[in-house]
Amino acid sequence: MRWRLVLASTTMLFVELALIRWAGANVVHLSYFSNFILLGSFLGIGIGFLIPAARGQWLKRWTPIPLALLVILVREYPVQVRQSSSEVIYFTSVKTTGLPEWVTLPAIFLLTAVIMAGIGKITADLFRQLPSLDAYRYDLLGSIAGSVSFAVLSWLRAPSVVWGVLAAVALLILGGRRNTLLYGIPLTAMVAALFLETATSGISWSPYYKIQLKASPTTNRTYNISANGVPHQSTAPLPVLLRENSPYRQAYEQTPRNPHKRVLVIGAGNGNDVAVALAHGAERVDAVEIDPRLQQIGAQLHPARPYDDPRVHVHIDDGRAFLERTKTKYDLIILALPDSLTLVAGASNLRLESYLFTQQAFEAARDHLAPNGAFAMYNYYRKSWLVDRFAGTLDDIYGHAPCMTTFNKHAAVLVAGMTPADQSCEHIWQPSGAVPAAASDDHPFPYLLHRNIPTLYLGALGAILLVTLVSVRLTGVRIRSTFRYTDMFLLGAAFMLLETKNVIGFALYFGTTWLVNALVFFGVLLAVLAAVEVRRRLRRVNQLVLQLMLFGSLAVAWLVPAHAVLSLPFAGRLACAIALAFTPIFCANLIFSDRLALAPDPTSAFGANLLGALTGGALEYLALVTGYQALLLVVAALYLGACVAMRIVGRGTGVRATRVRDESVAVNAPGGPSPS
Repeated sequence: MRWRLVLASTTMLFVELALIRWAGANVVHLSYFSNFILLGSFLGIGIGFLIPAARGQWLKRWTPIPLALLVILVREYPVQVRQSSSEVIYFTSVKTTGLPEWVTLPAIFLLTAVIMAGIGKITADLFRQLPSLDAYRYDLLGSIAGSVSFAVLSWLRAPSVVWGVLAAVALLILGGRRNTLLYGIPLTAMVAALFLETATSGISWSPYYKIQLKASPTTNRTYNISANGVPHQSTAPLPVLLRENSPYRQAYEQTPRNPHKRVLVIGAGNGNDVAVALAHGAERVDAVEIDPRLQQIGAQLHPARPYDDPRVHVHIDDGRAFLERTKTKYDLIILALPDSLTLVAGASNLRLESYLFTQQAFEAARDHLAPNGAFAMYNYYRKSWLVDRFAGTLDDIYGHAPCMTTFNKHAAVLVAGMTPADQSCEHIWQPSGAVPAAASDDHPFPYLLHRNIPTLYLGALGAILLVTLVSVRLTGVRIRSTFRYTDMFLLGAAFMLLETKNVIGFALYFGTTWLVNALVFFGVLLAVLAAVEVRRRLRRVNQLVLQLMLFGSLAVAWLVPAHAVLSLPFAGRLACAIALAFTPIFCANLIFSDRLALAPDPTSAFGANLLGALTGGALEYLALVTGYQALLLVVAALYLGACVAMRIVGRGTGVRATRVRDESVAVNAPGGPSPS
């Protein structure tokens, strides 16, 4: 029984992560709204646990069918969303393909909820057969296994068909012999669809993207590279890169006094900028690229073979993290088209490159420039106010306006020398209007014009919450009956926000790489498991002491500024980040474990907790207004509400009187939401 619970929990987290990654790679909008599927998963799992044991068996029997339908729908009708709103936090604009987004996105959300409800129901029925803390323990072990297995597949750059085969095998085992045929047919269809995707010429997977490589039909380019269905990069012969008025030449032509001996390229990608740096006489080029597959393509296929040159030193790393670690001084630092097209997993608003465009990042780059050095950046900015934001930030930092060269309609190159004498401009940047405030490490949203939540997101989140209420009611669950678990609901919301804040913190301190992200989730799960193990060995816990420890740790996390942690050497930064992030999680889950063990109806308690996690995922969008540090105040308010509700529940249901009895028999109960 225990191994089946571990397998069910592993499958639940694995399928959730796979859906987030795979659907986001095929439906462009999901690449910028990654917690869309996460929220659908929490809704589905919550429903699976709220449905009584004697009901909902049909969900278990038909689980593979919506999974197959989702995969086939997305494969047949991939969507690329056109977005022109100046409010939205991303700028890549592509033509819409497939079905309209108002059809595809709700279909994906609802199918995800049904899929996860089926797996959640399988898991819930297994929970009921074990004592509460034992069930929670094995749930966490399964979550760790699911997280680690998907991280390993990312490291191996396994194709999507491998994900599908592993999920199919796990579901066949969980379905049992009775359902072999019922499960086998749709799961075979799902694997076949993923196999066709994998067999498509030029398709490969990196830890971040689904990459498609095609030979270019023009002589100006040799290969075109698409990431998650969007044109992303292209390799070009060196004469094309060096032709007159090329954007690649501007950083060198506008800094004639600069020796250009040491060059740092952040966003080195397939190697175009590296080849240009070598052509201008660089003696050392540090090429920083976050995606190993993009760098590998450049090493294998770029016509200039820049990565074969011994002067080039490749760093597969996050650009901001590299800046924080290196002690090297450079003559020229280039931000070369660092447009990730995707978000950090588990953080719905933070793009991989967000921390490269904050005021603190620009200051870090300046601090790594040699005398007479220069900083350059270029991209397809599309909006004049975005160029003004970046140029205005450079103006503030360097004390003078940068050079600005525009190409076509949307491309621009900004070059800032250490002093005005270190740059030679044909055109100096002039603001086109009111200059937007610089992005900061606390509010790292350079593509958001104002501190607000765009209408697009408000509408989507409102619809999700409405669907949640309707879905819970349609399952036959009486919403009033869950009011007694208001504390569990608030605990789930607070935990989800706290987890998000930790993901953001580690992304700033150590980089937005997939490995850092995976290690944070692994650390969260270990902290939760440690809390459960401690609680299992205690006959009684003092809730007041735990609550004081929780709020004390939150206060410390609030008071310690990010720049103080960043200023520490690596070992000290790691120790400080771990303490600040995982102490509140440990304390909160001690409180949660104790409360869960005493719940009269633990399955409903778990369902309420998961719905709270869904709400916490929606509340994350407050960071667009407040910044991320302020989320700790929201977390503290939610935990305070949970503590108050816990006392009310304790007085109203006689929990205190039954504590010793309940602890001795360890009533059946499921665990809290597995971080994902």
